[in-house]
Amino acid sequence: MSQEPRAASFNGLIDLASAELGGEALATSDDFFASAQSMLASGPAVFIPGKYTDRGKWMDGWESRRKRGPGHDYCLVRLGAPGEVLALDIDTAHFIGNHPAFASVEGTLAPSEASAADVMRGPFQELLAQAPLRPGSQNLFVPRAIGVVSHLRLNIFPDGGVARFRAYGHVTAGWRKPALDDASRAHVTPDAFDLAALENGARALACSDAHFGGMNNLLLPGRAANMGSGWETRRRRGPGHDWIVIALGARGTPQVVEVDTNHFKGNFPERCAIDGIDAERARPSDLVASDAWSPLLPEVSLRADHRHFFGRGELVAGAPITHVRLRIFPDGGVSRLRIWGELRAEATGPSAKALERLNGATEAEAREALSRCCGATRWVDAMLAARPFDSARALLQAATDAWRPLQARDYLEAFSHHPEIGADLNDLRSKLARTADLSQSEQAGAALAGEGTILALRRQNQAYRERFGYSFIVCATGKSAEQMLALLEERLLHSPEVEIGIAAAEQAKITHLRLQKLWS
Repeated sequence: MSQEPRAASFNGLIDLASAELGGEALATSDDFFASAQSMLASGPAVFIPGKYTDRGKWMDGWESRRKRGPGHDYCLVRLGAPGEVLALDIDTAHFIGNHPAFASVEGTLAPSEASAADVMRGPFQELLAQAPLRPGSQNLFVPRAIGVVSHLRLNIFPDGGVARFRAYGHVTAGWRKPALDDASRAHVTPDAFDLAALENGARALACSDAHFGGMNNLLLPGRAANMGSGWETRRRRGPGHDWIVIALGARGTPQVVEVDTNHFKGNFPERCAIDGIDAERARPSDLVASDAWSPLLPEVSLRADHRHFFGRGELVAGAPITHVRLRIFPDGGVSRLRIWGELRAEATGPSAKALERLNGATEAEAREALSRCCGATRWVDAMLAARPFDSARALLQAATDAWRPLQARDYLEAFSHHPEIGADLNDLRSKLARTADLSQSEQAGAALAGEGTILALRRQNQAYRERFGYSFIVCATGKSAEQMLALLEERLLHSPEVEIGIAAAEQAKITHLRLQKLWS
């Protein structure tokens, strides 16, 4: 998150593994020389000549001892927030004669509270196949797309040192109720969400300047450890003021704003103002140039090293917004910005009437409805135990939580409830009878396909079943038959261990879509 002027990075992406975001090295095969947690630290690694410990040379990063037998070393990392990993940086800075020759990276989706032993049981999917590493260098990779992950396993072959490990991507928001500290509790209601939190999917899009501290530092969890963990601009020598534009994690209505100048004493802004706009999917350049911003917090004075809370009577009430713009006068540093409020996203689940019906249904009725969304018995049992659901979002979050701890046998049970894409259309219609209202749009691409594509889908699905033991599972919504056929042929090349994880992720997507259409 911190500024790294000498290092390559990926603008617009978040380092999901960063310790500042909450990333943690849960387990490692060996870190005799240097702690694995160190490679998740912010900022570039440093080298201090002449610094030694009782185990050898002190190194800023993770370093295992020399392996004298078979095997390789690994580190299991819990990401600060689950998300999709789009770029990797395995930085071997300062590791010259002791860097790993090769590395690979695997990912899995598991509950945040799961133990290292439980997570290690997998299943894992391969993001990066074994690749050579250069010594003393940033090693940048574009991984395979495998969907949302919560944990990564970095494998090094056979041993050695990694200074920094970065996993850049997009956060997938969990939207759990936040744990408020005493200061926040005095101003924020327990049912409010921080719409501007990185772990809820918010991100900084543009700013006038970030010379001393990166944009996304402003949205990190917790209070800043020092000035370097905030957003700070250079000293302004001419007219004007500095600003930053932030995309909220979801559309919402702000109730309380927190502006924290923690650690900024001789360099805090004299004043600030905050504007809001409702502009879903707007481009950053359009937001910067827009004159449609509306005041959320009129210009107010700020104090040094202080948490400022602004609530009712200070905020300008208005419609829900998707972005905020913080303006500081004339320049300086802010460590954290919180936009506490109520989610006002567009409908992402069943109607209130359908939700009321699910909550009030008998166990047998609710089991039947949920089984039509996902056929895994343990998933259905967990969903029944989680009733009642106070919102559509809570229902979808419960579905995710119930799916994460399941194992291969549960995946196979869920897969068995799906019709085969590309099967004989008459047989397909009869198989879909039980889930017709939920799955007809999922299979629409296959239904509109030509005879040749249907035959190819059927032939390749048979090959898939022979290889893996279950039907090809794909969230087909929005995909043509030709696209599904291409995906099928690509996934036939996977190992069984990799493929079942991908199929399970597709099943989770299908389950969410069916829940959204429940009793519609």
